[in-house]
Amino acid sequence: MTNNHSEKIAILTGDPNGIGTEITIKALNSLNLPPSKILIISNQKILNTYGKLNLPYEVTEIPYESKITPGKITKEAGDFSFRALKKACEIRPQFIVTAPTSKEAMHLAGHNYNGQTEVLEHFLAHDGQKAEMLFVSKDFRVLLLTRHLPLNEVSSTITENYLIDKIQRLQNHFKTKLNINKPSFALCALNPHAGENGILGNEENTIMIPAVEKLRADGINITNPMSADNLFIKAVQNYLKDEKIPYNCYIACYHDQGLIPIKSIASEKTVNMTIGLDIIRTSPSHGTAFDIAGKNIANPESMIEAIKACLW
Repeated sequence: MTNNHSEKIAILTGDPNGIGTEITIKALNSLNLPPSKILIISNQKILNTYGKLNLPYEVTEIPYESKITPGKITKEAGDFSFRALKKACEIRPQFIVTAPTSKEAMHLAGHNYNGQTEVLEHFLAHDGQKAEMLFVSKDFRVLLLTRHLPLNEVSSTITENYLIDKIQRLQNHFKTKLNINKPSFALCALNPHAGENGILGNEENTIMIPAVEKLRADGINITNPMSADNLFIKAVQNYLKDEKIPYNCYIACYHDQGLIPIKSIASEKTVNMTIGLDIIRTSPSHGTAFDIAGKNIANPESMIEAIKACLW
């Protein structure tokens, strides 16, 4: 068995008391990937609690002496989740796949990050790199300009330079990782009806359009800010008919604006992808599902898609 982890997909099982380990085992047993390709970063006791792997995958052990209590939020489980993420960053595999973790559990353990994306950025970013959150289902892609941020902070966060920086990072991902040199981007407005020329808000006129003009001058193909409801209608219709999505990526101002459309039509097929760092990370689009943890009824489809996204 090779120890060259730089060529492997590292899979983390998430919160020990959530559905992460169950869906990891189910996904790997369904995919039957060669053991030489996979590295599991977890704990054998946790793995044994939730099932049995069909193949002898290498396991990097993260110590965990606490009791496994499905459905319970504990600081011990949060600390385990954090230490697994840190270990993955130290190992530096080709890809990282993360099962769901609990922000509350990690905060109880003193790891005050807004999510796994921020942890990965903390340990992997260099030379000004920033992690970006991209949700993907087939060719339907949604980038979040802001992630786990209170809604009343979104407007003040999206400045002209902030927007330009985010889109330039997205452009770089398409060119370097997807080999799409001239992607088309659709920008969702912040306000209803794109602000109605200032009647319903000024952010479109004072921040977003000036940023768009500078991005276009830099050769980036991006729309003016447009009403999100109208933008997503055609994308959703085409997705359901298995037809070409009008734009390569939709750029949403805040969490729910972007995730409601894609999750509504592809909840089990949507992958949360962290881009902008040297290592791409993928994850299921759902959470820990503590309410069904330990019942062996969790659906592994999104975890399967997260692993498959690393097999290009």
